[in-house]
Amino acid sequence: MIVLLSRRLLSSCLVSVIVLLAATLQLHGSELFFDFSKDRQNQVPAGFLSTVSGEGKPGIWQIIDDTQGSSSANVTANAVAPRHTVLAQLSRDLTDEHYPILVYTNDTYGDFKLSARIKCVSGLMEQMAGLVFRYQDETNFYYLRASAKGNTFRFLKVVGGQRSAPIGPEIEIPAGVWHDLAVECKGNQINCFLDGKQAIPTLTDNSFMVGRIGFWTKSDSVSYFADAHLEFTPRVPFIQTLVRQTREQYPRVLALKVYAKTPENPQLRIVASTDSFDIGNPASETEPKVIEKDSPFFGKLDFNSVVVTMPLHDRNGETIGALRIELKSFFGETEKNAVARAMPIAKHLERGIVEAKDLF
Repeated sequence: MIVLLSRRLLSSCLVSVIVLLAATLQLHGSELFFDFSKDRQNQVPAGFLSTVSGEGKPGIWQIIDDTQGSSSANVTANAVAPRHTVLAQLSRDLTDEHYPILVYTNDTYGDFKLSARIKCVSGLMEQMAGLVFRYQDETNFYYLRASAKGNTFRFLKVVGGQRSAPIGPEIEIPAGVWHDLAVECKGNQINCFLDGKQAIPTLTDNSFMVGRIGFWTKSDSVSYFADAHLEFTPRVPFIQTLVRQTREQYPRVLALKVYAKTPENPQLRIVASTDSFDIGNPASETEPKVIEKDSPFFGKLDFNSVVVTMPLHDRNGETIGALRIELKSFFGETEKNAVARAMPIAKHLERGIVEAKDLF
């Protein structure tokens, strides 16, 4: 009996350690490797969108083979190297204010390090290649670029379509040579690297704290990109933070669950919860009815607790989801009492919600 109990206790401890370790690893960060060899030749890679800042049409971004390879930052145009699959920008638009951008659309990032090998291949007007980061749209983003024609390495930002003064040194950047380009963001601090060295002193800027990442060129620059790598700190969804803060403010709350539909999953499901293991689970029969009727639902869980499911609204009063609130109960509590207690909790959560996308 004692041995059995010890084994059970040991098993429980091991499970707790494994869960804690998994949570710790997730908090420490994640990474993405962009292996363009898995994408179709002469096509835009999966998960990316071609767009343009400034004038002209979007660039021509394609997966191609570069016979010169990219295994070293010092490989010259005449060196012998194996065939290597790369991402290429092939448009030769001569327009001066023409900035082709390829944006990775699958997620947004706050703190991260983005690196890639770049090669300025050709261009009559310009020979540039760069990285876009904390991208909001075509008129709001940061970028870091190298120019083989001008022999400059620059950081710039675009706010409301207006480009800032460039920051960075004059430095030899030969065309036809692979270079390592990297940018690291932590809060409002930005560090820029060329061939493994920090080429620009640490920058501080508060314009954009989160956004998408991607690749950048200018005018008629034909540029190649390879071996892109992203290390990032996973971001806690905004609605999950709201749920945590709401529970902390109302001590009689036992549990909270937010239900909504997302672009990736049109089925109503849990998108935030005080128990993270609930996230992703489908809704019951109650939540769709609460949303459809825009009316609360009351139920008793046991002698000590009740549940009230409330409709959630955006700033315009449109119903965009449902909030399940589990509360400590008291003797003689009625449905009217419970709904009255749940109302300020739902209102508190709604104050942080502007539109439906804030729920996912």
